[in-house]
Amino acid sequence: MKNFLRFGYLQALSCIFPAIIFAALAFSKFVEIPFLPRYDFILLVCIAAQFFMLASKLETLDELKVICIFHVIGLALELYKVHMGSWAYPEPAHSKFFGVPLYSGFMYASVASYICQAWRHMDLKVYEWPKPFFTVAISCLIYANFFTHHFTYDIRWILKVLLFMIFFRTFVTFQVSSRIYKMPLILSFLLIGFFIWIAENITTFLGAWQYPDQQVAWSLVHIGKISSWFLLVIISVIIVAQLKRVKSSMKYQEKEPTSLPVAIRNTYK
Repeated sequence: MKNFLRFGYLQALSCIFPAIIFAALAFSKFVEIPFLPRYDFILLVCIAAQFFMLASKLETLDELKVICIFHVIGLALELYKVHMGSWAYPEPAHSKFFGVPLYSGFMYASVASYICQAWRHMDLKVYEWPKPFFTVAISCLIYANFFTHHFTYDIRWILKVLLFMIFFRTFVTFQVSSRIYKMPLILSFLLIGFFIWIAENITTFLGAWQYPDQQVAWSLVHIGKISSWFLLVIISVIIVAQLKRVKSSMKYQEKEPTSLPVAIRNTYK
């Protein structure tokens, strides 16, 4: 029970950035801000939160760089999906660009923030990481499928089979207090995707965005969206893991300018 409570505390500590976004959504839904459209207010809160995370050292400069990558990736996906009518942002705002408010990129960035924070707070280590060719290739295919499935065959089930083939040997360990736990990486992808789906139901209820079937009244987000978040989380984790792998390799080569041993190549924090 002590470790379970500690695990909950570490998870909450890793979710500070998403929690701030939730708070901004809830506050702006029930309290009208004079002379400032709601989406613009949320954007200002997100920017302030990012500065706060960095200034308070809750977030490192390297983590901020990763988060900025996700901001760009998420915003590009938002622009396309809104254009295709997958969802919409119905409220007016000065910060909307082709129908997409700029704060939307921070929602993707908050997922990256959680991954980076959890990685650090729980001393995550990944074992049996696949070769970069496979991880980069599957990430590109997953991201491309979010765009191409609108006018060609949706290959998400093929991608899931490939993911199990690539990551079936990969597992992650994390530390809570003095105890170390082990989990298959694929399972962690699924669990994070599930909890993001829960968060998505809360955010759509608070009016963060709106799916076509929620235009008349709010309804539960289709459970099939867990599949989409599962795939998107994989891209997130792969990017974070690959960047950490490169950084670990560079640090090792600075100390010992020789080829990396197998243990360093396949296992890293």
